[in-house]
Amino acid sequence: MPDAVKVGFVPFSGPLRGVLVVFCDDNLKFGPATTRVLGAAVDMIRRTAAANQFKGKSASTLDFLAPEGVKATRLLVIGTGKPSELKKNDLLKFGGVAAGKLRPGNEPVTMLAELPAAAMKPEQAAALASGVRLRAYRFDRYKTKKKDGEDGALDCTISIAVSDVAAAKKAFASEDHIVDGVVIARDLVNEPPNVLFPAEFARRAAQLRKLGVDIDVLDVKAMRKLGMGALLGVGQGSAQPSRTVIMRWNGGKKGDQPLAFIGKGVCFDTGGISIKPSASMEDMKGDMGGAACVVGLMHALAARKARANVVGAIGLVENMPDGSAQRPGDIVTSMSGQTIEIINTDAEGRLVLADVLWYVAQKFRPKFMIDLATLTGAIMVALGTEHAGLFSNNDELAERLIRVGQETGEKVWRMPLGPEYDKQIDSQFADMKNTGTRNGGSITAAQFLQRFVDNTPWAHLDIAGTAMGAPKTDINQSWGSGYGVRLLERLVAQYYEGKR
Repeated sequence: MPDAVKVGFVPFSGPLRGVLVVFCDDNLKFGPATTRVLGAAVDMIRRTAAANQFKGKSASTLDFLAPEGVKATRLLVIGTGKPSELKKNDLLKFGGVAAGKLRPGNEPVTMLAELPAAAMKPEQAAALASGVRLRAYRFDRYKTKKKDGEDGALDCTISIAVSDVAAAKKAFASEDHIVDGVVIARDLVNEPPNVLFPAEFARRAAQLRKLGVDIDVLDVKAMRKLGMGALLGVGQGSAQPSRTVIMRWNGGKKGDQPLAFIGKGVCFDTGGISIKPSASMEDMKGDMGGAACVVGLMHALAARKARANVVGAIGLVENMPDGSAQRPGDIVTSMSGQTIEIINTDAEGRLVLADVLWYVAQKFRPKFMIDLATLTGAIMVALGTEHAGLFSNNDELAERLIRVGQETGEKVWRMPLGPEYDKQIDSQFADMKNTGTRNGGSITAAQFLQRFVDNTPWAHLDIAGTAMGAPKTDINQSWGSGYGVRLLERLVAQYYEGKR
């Protein structure tokens, strides 16, 4: 769905129209170009700020009719806080704050991209534009009527006034593709399950061919031939056949080991025979947030022509409880040859990932593998919805993920792994059980996955608390957040892209 809001860059000398957005610090100081635009109205703005107890704190706002002498209809002042405390990610937030204060409709908007000390750098202006787009996202394609008082989508042009238009456009080119990737991931998570079943998900992922991504779609016959008994067991109770999609972007040197990203794609999860309670079961349309992230990430990397070889792999199933569904007590054989006793059919995501992880490890011998999955409710008990759980067998990879998580705001928190947890998933009938006891549930799930990575450097991100239904933020008002796209794109860009 294309954005209704259009974001572009214009010179500072351009005309002002509609809403004017400006920035000040915690001393109510404006930049020199902004001060010239505001003219004699600066004193009136400061008096209005005092009357409204507005002190320019970071991301605070002052919104009122434009004073006499300012050629605009409304004036929106956004505080940037103390200049010494300005963080790299704050500009993204400021863009989101600005978009959140705009009213639905088509009134044009001009933002003066200037901090109190100086004009914004091109990458800062690009972050501002990205924040606008991320906040402006809406998923309302199935609404035929709007209720009174219900916020509609923005339908306007936002012109960001910068000192160097060409440099800002160049900086935004890559960022724009990353936002597109987040939007794709959000759309996939928000889609209803009767629309987005495994074959349709695979069809949408295959649209990446337009960007030069090689796509292979494995159907049930192909997966059966490969011995993917763990994944196929999950989907055998559904009328919708399972799929695995392999996406390859070859932007690095020929022969270089690829980076691999694997996503859990349970398009709907009833729990199977171990059926879930009915309350909030509708949320289980989002149990494919990991797969959605991988598709969005592959779009972002391919669209900006990342200088790396990357593999994206997603296992797509529905977990349904018909007469063909697998039962507690069944034993399935994974592609690795390891056997798994099914204790709870609602511990299905790890079964899907087990076969896809093994397939990727054996076929591509990647530099590392990172899987993303809305895997356990236990991770929300441990971390709430502010951090994704990080489990890894490689300290360098884990430390890099933590670092880029802090930079992007898509934070991760490292959780323990250790052989002492394996006792919980030992089985007297098979090589392992698919779930342990209630205690340490997210850890034993990760221990299970580790048995299928074949000594490849690996990280597992449990995104159950961050991919769907997480609290709204300045840059996301959507139920499906698109979590992970910006995190992993930054990881690739910062640490794994070769030079040309």
